[in-house]
Amino acid sequence: MLLFGKKSKKEETSSCCCGGNCNAESMAKAEQAKEEGASVKILGSGCAKCNQLENATRTALEHLNMDAAIDHITDFTQIAAYGVMTTPALVVDGKVVSYGKVLKVEEVMKILQKARR
Repeated sequence: MLLFGKKSKKEETSSCCCGGNCNAESMAKAEQAKEEGASVKILGSGCAKCNQLENATRTALEHLNMDAAIDHITDFTQIAAYGVMTTPALVVDGKVVSYGKVLKVEEVMKILQKARR
């Protein structure tokens, strides 16, 4: 747009959610990890809240006698592949079922029962 005869400068922005710090290989790896499903994943940086959600999920799985692997994903490229911008997040069978809060054991149990039907 021309305003008073001056050209405006357009800033180059990356369409990538990580600010352009990823490459094709890391994005392909993140997409593959996203599609693998058949497990329970905790998405987060490894902070106290993420660890609380992981512990609640482990307890819920034990109460329900479910044998599922829990993966704690800390790579922000993989987290972004799920479309999650607020952690901690809970992923069951490749689908984000909760994000942005620490769930209680009872809440995780309800989610797991509903997701596994």
